Amino acid sequence: MTMQFIDLAAQQQRIKSKIDHRIQAVLSHGHYIMGPEVAEFEKQLADFCGSSYALGCANGTDALQLALMALDAGPGDAVFCPSFTFASTAEVVPPTGATPVLVDVCEASYNLDPASLLRSIASAREQGLKPTGVIPVDLFGLPADYDAIEQIAADNGMWIISDSAQGFGATYRGRTTGSIGTIATTSFFPAKPLGCYGDGGAIFTADPELRALIESYRVHGKGTHKYDNERIGLNSRLDTLQAAILLEKLAIYADEIEARQRVAARYSAALHNNVITPVVPDDCRSVWAQYTVRVHEGQDRSAIMSHLAAAGVPSVVYYPRPLHQQTAYSKFPTDPEGLAVSEKLAQTVFSLPMHPYLTESDQDIVIAAVQDASGVN
Repeated sequence: MTMQFIDLAAQQQRIKSKIDHRIQAVLSHGHYIMGPEVAEFEKQLADFCGSSYALGCANGTDALQLALMALDAGPGDAVFCPSFTFASTAEVVPPTGATPVLVDVCEASYNLDPASLLRSIASAREQGLKPTGVIPVDLFGLPADYDAIEQIAADNGMWIISDSAQGFGATYRGRTTGSIGTIATTSFFPAKPLGCYGDGGAIFTADPELRALIESYRVHGKGTHKYDNERIGLNSRLDTLQAAILLEKLAIYADEIEARQRVAARYSAALHNNVITPVVPDDCRSVWAQYTVRVHEGQDRSAIMSHLAAAGVPSVVYYPRPLHQQTAYSKFPTDPEGLAVSEKLAQTVFSLPMHPYLTESDQDIVIAAVQDASGVN
């Protein structure tokens, strides 16, 4: 059997009867849009991370867009985003009229670099932009350096949207992602640590006024009357069927996070001399959306990955081209000192199979293949 990079079938086998029951319940009551499972899931989701409010939406990109709409981002505003991330983090900014400013990341964590953020804020002001907000990303499941980012944001009168599409449920110095930031967002894309069987997302906040705005914006900007839309909104609701599925996935999520820790620990213990393994600070916990390593200087990433493929071990590169080197984002402002770390990571990272159901025998196959491949050039 071919080894799976992410094995969704194994998880489904574990909870199939419960999911089938949940789906049948939705089919029976027939409330396919905003049915009772949506509200039930939203409450459990907020309780899981310690947020006051959670609101489901159609996908993780919409979650970011709804957050920007609620925070009234607009022309003249600078919104700071890491360059080493998926495009959705920055792509939601230009439609508001605001300008994304691309910031470098830290080599050890892959997350937004506070020093680069400070330089970029000063540069944005020189260009006539108003520093308004920052969107740190919990990349590969590890929380960003929120203490430093929150201090910078407070000093500059900026809000924070925590993009936890890959990191929901991780912990940062006693806080759980989803409860960090002015607004936090996540994605339930199937390959995410907490994923549904289609598209889905959620927005979190402790602010009741922001909650009310997001609730309106996600349903066409609705007001108190169905045909009196008080603002321009979106059609971005979480389907009842997806909420029903997510309820059963959330019920086992804490257990799956623990299983991910065990896989990551075995990888790191075995591979730290062969490749550059990920670093998790003692006061943080990753949910390991991906287990991402880096090649040492002199190692050939392509040759190593080809060797792994020949051994039946899948591997993936996230992200081979940082945002500032992509056509659509190449003209936006960046850190005036450049984005050297993002560029270096794009050339040196690759990710190994990671999911809660990866058996020790399969882990051993991955480990042996990486150890064998690490000397290949």
